Amino acid sequence: MNLNKADLQKEVSYKTSRSGGKGGQNVNKVSTKVELLFDVNASALFTDEEKALINQKLQSRFNKDGLVQVVCDEERSQFLNKEIALERLVVLLTTALIRPKVRKAVKVSRAAKLARLDNKKAHSDKKAGRRNNFDY
Repeated sequence: MNLNKADLQKEVSYKTSRSGGKGGQNVNKVSTKVELLFDVNASALFTDEEKALINQKLQSRFNKDGLVQVVCDEERSQFLNKEIALERLVVLLTTALIRPKVRKAVKVSRAAKLARLDNKKAHSDKKAGRRNNFDY
């Protein structure tokens, strides 16, 4: 599934607060820290199967209200922090939707078995040739 930022933006809510770190006096008066909240179960972007997959893979990312939470306070600008948080959410959701390939058990071919046995025999002969024989 190809996630569109604009569609995702419509279903996301933000909380802002004052951020720590660099910024001088600006830190004390401007709310630049962004907390992005996304409700997977209420989203119209995903099917029920995809929602179940996301809920399973992102369990550790849910807060007590059942929302996916992404926090960003890297930049001095609230706008940039919102963009970064949205990017992180897109990455989280796309990686959660990737299904690993199912491994198919394959029988070892007869040629591969014979090649392995030939290799073992050659190695054994090489070792046997190094042994000292004192039966003169």
